Amino acid sequence: MDKKILAEFKDLLQQQMDELRQDAGKTVSEMTEEKSNFPDPTDRASLESDRNFELRIRDRERKLIKKIREALERIDEGMFGLCESCEETIGAERLRARPVTTLCIDCKTEQERQEKIC
Repeated sequence: MDKKILAEFKDLLQQQMDELRQDAGKTVSEMTEEKSNFPDPTDRASLESDRNFELRIRDRERKLIKKIREALERIDEGMFGLCESCEETIGAERLRARPVTTLCIDCKTEQERQEKIC
């Protein structure tokens, strides 16, 4: 992959990571600032349910940040865009759709097929 395309992917990944970190920061500040007292147990339960949902989203985003870091490392090491299973080039369309991917479409399809069997 040429340097121009790698730079585009690096910028895209860095932008995604910055947005995710910003959202996480907002969530933390909102949860620490909120000191509401709810006399109605239903309102309290609703707030707790919303918070749990928000925390699950942030946990998924935390895992995505880890994958983004790994993708940035692969760019720096010159391994970005290579399938970790068959070592073939991952298609540019696939990388644009999911830049953190580590498997080409054929290997990913096979992995999913194997997961269905188990």
